Amino acid sequence: MAYTVFQHDARFGPRKGLEGPFHYPNGATLYYDPKEGKYYDPTTDFYVAEADVAELQNLILARLTA
Repeated sequence: MAYTVFQHDARFGPRKGLEGPFHYPNGATLYYDPKEGKYYDPTTDFYVAEADVAELQNLILARLTA
């Protein structure tokens, strides 16, 4: 089984008002904005579509069950 090792990147530290950062196996890093109820991508400065977040979460589940 291959593992992705997260290497800390100073760009993705704690952010006021957001939960996270959450790091995904494909290298994406997102924050959860509880006020908006959406995930935020700091690299694009946009909220991520729910379907895209579900796909990222499925990557984690696939890794855990492999």
